Amino acid sequence: MSTKDYLEKDYYKVLGVPKDAPAADIKKAYRKLARQYHPDANKGDAAAEEKFKEISEAYDVLSDDKRRKEYDEARSLFGGGFRGNNPAGGFPFDLGDLLGNTGGGAGGLGDILGGIFNRGRTGTTQTTPGRRGADVETEATITFMQSIDGVTIPLRMTSEHPCRACAGTGAKTGTTPRVCPNCSGTGQVSRNQGGFAFSEPCRECKGRGLVVDEPCPTCHGSGRAASTRTLQARIPSGVRDGMRIRLKGKGAPGERGGPAGDLYVVVHVRPHRIFGRDGDNLTVTVPVTYPEAVLGADIKVPVLGGMPVTVKLPAGSANGRTLRVRGKGAPRKDATRGDLLVTFEVAVPTKLSEAASAALEKYRDATADHDVRGELLEAAKGEG
Repeated sequence: MSTKDYLEKDYYKVLGVPKDAPAADIKKAYRKLARQYHPDANKGDAAAEEKFKEISEAYDVLSDDKRRKEYDEARSLFGGGFRGNNPAGGFPFDLGDLLGNTGGGAGGLGDILGGIFNRGRTGTTQTTPGRRGADVETEATITFMQSIDGVTIPLRMTSEHPCRACAGTGAKTGTTPRVCPNCSGTGQVSRNQGGFAFSEPCRECKGRGLVVDEPCPTCHGSGRAASTRTLQARIPSGVRDGMRIRLKGKGAPGERGGPAGDLYVVVHVRPHRIFGRDGDNLTVTVPVTYPEAVLGADIKVPVLGGMPVTVKLPAGSANGRTLRVRGKGAPRKDATRGDLLVTFEVAVPTKLSEAASAALEKYRDATADHDVRGELLEAAKGEG
């Protein structure tokens, strides 16, 4: 259950029992309401179903002694919870800001309530959490063969790192930063509002905890400077064109001890002159002669990065027939490989010798009674 639930929902009111009700009364009230609003007794009634969920949620909290105690402590701390955008007798507020749900990190009410709802996790509260470094994206172009076998490539990256001139302090050489007198070096200050104390980044030092009187001329006091580095990136085997590879922790470095971001490499694969790709399968087109297609033949087929294999082309194979060679495709994640899809195309010669022309003429005369287009023309006369 979220912190917001503890603050906004009155589970005693949901079950219709007083706050000091014993466990037996809570159980009795729950059973009565559960029978009344159970979905089986109210089929098709969305309101009853929602009420049943609310009743079950309330009972889950109040029937557990530990959770009930935490719930009572929270509501006691905030006078029974917040109502709308103006708590009774209080000031206008945004509940999302109070709960720390604006994405800004530490400092929200969720941190204040951590001791109530997250007991046993930690004994201290981190006042200046480290900030994770930014993610970085780059591109790399590899060959078709490298995409199949995998390759390690160098990547030249430019990003922000601690300034070498001042070793990341932001202070001019020969000087040192001083502890911020406003926040005593914590980087956080407390702000009182409506009887509550909230932590926020110190405006004097911008959350660093240090003040630079004489800024470094290289980084102008930021402690960061652009630097170029070369790293080795491993592109896994079987990668496809346009695939995005994530290299964890290879992005921009973090701040205040925070982890580095990630590096994303968008891979571009140069097309191969002979082979193509269809998912985990490789494709290749192999020319054959007309007699080989008609009579059948053993055809040598190229394999990417290996010796050719022999494929038996059955007699009477039509132009464009595709056969499969198992295990000669791209590698998969489970260490198996796809297949090689071989498409056979009849190569029509542009020049013939006299003997070849005479042989084809004899073949034509011998098959003159076989009309290959007769069925097509006859079908065209019909209605479809």
